[in-house]
Amino acid sequence: MTALPKQSLAAVLTSPRKICLQTFTVPDIGDDEILVKVEGCGICGTDVHEYKNDPFGLAPVILGHEGTGKIVKLGANVNRDSAGHPVSCGDLIVTSVLVCGECPPCKQLPGRGNLCEHLGLYGLLPDDTHYHLNGWFAEYIVLRPKSTFFIVNDMSLDQRLLIEPAAVAVHALERAKLTGLLTFNSKVIVQGCGPIGLLQIAVLRTMGIENIIALDTHPRRLAAASTLGATHQINVSDFTDITALSEHILSVTEGAGADFGFQCTGAPQAAANLWKWIKRGGGLCEVGFFVNNGECSINPHTDICNKEIIAVGSWAYSLQDYPVTLDFIRRAKATGLPLEQLITHRYPLSELNNAMEINIRQEGIKIVIVVD
Repeated sequence: MTALPKQSLAAVLTSPRKICLQTFTVPDIGDDEILVKVEGCGICGTDVHEYKNDPFGLAPVILGHEGTGKIVKLGANVNRDSAGHPVSCGDLIVTSVLVCGECPPCKQLPGRGNLCEHLGLYGLLPDDTHYHLNGWFAEYIVLRPKSTFFIVNDMSLDQRLLIEPAAVAVHALERAKLTGLLTFNSKVIVQGCGPIGLLQIAVLRTMGIENIIALDTHPRRLAAASTLGATHQINVSDFTDITALSEHILSVTEGAGADFGFQCTGAPQAAANLWKWIKRGGGLCEVGFFVNNGECSINPHTDICNKEIIAVGSWAYSLQDYPVTLDFIRRAKATGLPLEQLITHRYPLSELNNAMEINIRQEGIKIVIVVD
């Protein structure tokens, strides 16, 4: 049995745009808890929002929810992961959502734990007297009782760092499939080619969708979209106004518009625009608004009713999405989709401030912290 480390370094957001390395005592691990040695964690857009102005009021907080690491201490009562696989010290894992099990959505909507009124994620949990090590931007993390986690021993570090954001894209696809509008010959727009949008493209391509139109303003991201399966890459900056852009989108959709669209930006105007590019009888999935970035205007007559658009929202992911996501990662690897190329920057824990600023400037695609 591995002896507990006495202390752990952690990167603590103490105030907007200020992260400090602090040392915490590693608590004794109870019978229902797990101690994990962190190997790495990706930086999410939600981390960046919290870093910039603490909109959730969590500071001081250890951020990081796209993490992975190795179990070094296992509580006596923990014997299987959330998929039912036997677990032991040395296993590599990722974590999923924390749900309360008591609120109306938890009780009334089985399998939709993402709608829990008290939904929690490691890295977006407030500090408390016992669980200081609540986020993956640390050397160690303590998983509390009833945590959800999955063993991923067969995956590389880079693959593991993409699991959590990939689960967002997988969940969005599952929501979209409920409309009955996605088929092999569907023409699909993915608006926004940040990490989530690019993973959305990869998920669609892995599921057999071949006509994918990627929209963004960054050439590097559009090039990545092509590599991951987008058949058309449209740089929004090349067009003088929405009319010119709309005409071009119509030209690549044979004059009808797209069958379906995934809105993966956090920009209100982009959210409004997508409705105009969906064909009559088509649909869309709103993926991009994980924080409140403001309102947008659509025309209920021309954008919804007259075209009978079916729209769905997508919020994070549920526990049940993770096994599907793991299979997606494996399938993408087997078919040659270069998911790992999304990771463009790697930094140690001590450079988290700099990594956040590079993310804000959009100088890379997926930026990750690697912990020695």
